[in-house]
Amino acid sequence: MAEVVDVVVIGGGQTGLAAGYFLRRARLKFAILDAQDQPGGAWRHGWDSLRLFSPAEYSPLPGWWMPRQDGETFPTADHVVSYLRDYERRYELPVHRPVHVHGVHDAGAWLAVDTDHGTWRTSIVISATGTWDTPYLPVYPGSDEFAGEQLHTVAYRSPGQFRDQRVVVVGGGNSAAQILADVSTVAATTWVTQRPPRFMPDDVDGRVLFDVATRREAARRAGTDSDGVSGLGDIVMVPSVREARDRGVLQAHPMFDRLTRVGVAWNDGTEQPVDAIIWCTGFRPTLDHLAPLGLEVQNGVPKTVGTRSVDESRLYLLGYGDWTGSASATLIGAGRTAKATVAEITDRLRTA
Repeated sequence: MAEVVDVVVIGGGQTGLAAGYFLRRARLKFAILDAQDQPGGAWRHGWDSLRLFSPAEYSPLPGWWMPRQDGETFPTADHVVSYLRDYERRYELPVHRPVHVHGVHDAGAWLAVDTDHGTWRTSIVISATGTWDTPYLPVYPGSDEFAGEQLHTVAYRSPGQFRDQRVVVVGGGNSAAQILADVSTVAATTWVTQRPPRFMPDDVDGRVLFDVATRREAARRAGTDSDGVSGLGDIVMVPSVREARDRGVLQAHPMFDRLTRVGVAWNDGTEQPVDAIIWCTGFRPTLDHLAPLGLEVQNGVPKTVGTRSVDESRLYLLGYGDWTGSASATLIGAGRTAKATVAEITDRLRTA
């Protein structure tokens, strides 16, 4: 028999838990379906030295501040995983795992969520599957010819595998800077970016980052210039990145134009031999489970008004980036967008 609930949340990472907190407060009947076998979301899969780029006190989910980590200003990924696990228990959130969602279907009066553990029928679906499972790997001329190793951020774990090699790190964000800092301790590294990287002040904190992102979004919606407002993609000077700066390795070069069999090359004739390339080039939203709904895509993502789908009004999308709410892919941003979304859902269900 199908399970029947008011709301199904697909994804049990930070965004799904934030939605669950507000659904619990609204006293709605809901289920959180998580494909992973343990709590922690994408934080379980990052590289060994991965850290939050804001202090614990500026990285809370709603209702409970993240505890500080002894001896660490910027918490490690393991600390975040522990926090998310304890958060689930603290608020007794109904997380079902591992449950793999095959598809969301229009079932007339309901939406049907088909899974490997049966079907849930629900009035509302919140999709909160994030992006970690859909890494973006650009294709450059010569990619198939290059004889060295190529890997994305998701496959990087520790610098040891690159000891004494020549490594190119691609990307201008926080992941690239942290991985560059890591790998440069054991290998000869070259950093390439599409635009010159921008660094935040050494004393920046999470509240500053969120406020910056909010100003960028406000400027975008107002149709004014937001290019001059520093954003969340800018590089935060966590201790490892500051140390790399002090060693002189945070020197970014323009993006190469092609790969060769033995390295990378620029159109000015410059070539460089390379053993490995680490692509820190971001992610795309993981939305395969929504394919049965036939949503219209605009700029690579489903069309939304706020977080609600334009084509399927019973569907909400949370936590995928600024198009689903300013800084919504961060811990603090996830809570703020989830609060507004659940308030809208609650009003709709009570009115109905």
